[in-house]
Amino acid sequence: SGRKETVLDLAKFVDKGVQVKLTGGRQVTGTLKGYDQLLNLVLDEAVEFLRDPDDPLKTTDQTRSLGLIVCRGTAVMLVSPTDGTDEIANPFNQPDGA
Repeated sequence: SGRKETVLDLAKFVDKGVQVKLTGGRQVTGTLKGYDQLLNLVLDEAVEFLRDPDDPLKTTDQTRSLGLIVCRGTAVMLVSPTDGTDEIANPFNQPDGA
């Protein structure tokens, strides 16, 4: 019973596109090629979304290609598939007349 099991089951995302958010606000997408129990991720064809220089909390449409990268498990905050996700309009925005 000394074997540690990871909380996330990333096996279903191997060789598929994933979006990873890291501590500090960085956000990358790429193809998941491998992982370990410490949540270290290997991404191929990785692309980083650059942040707004005026507001570091916002990402811009500008990207930079990173290629093959390793994301340290201690920095990984969120892993989500790129297939099946789409941005929607904010349902909490109030109309101007309200």
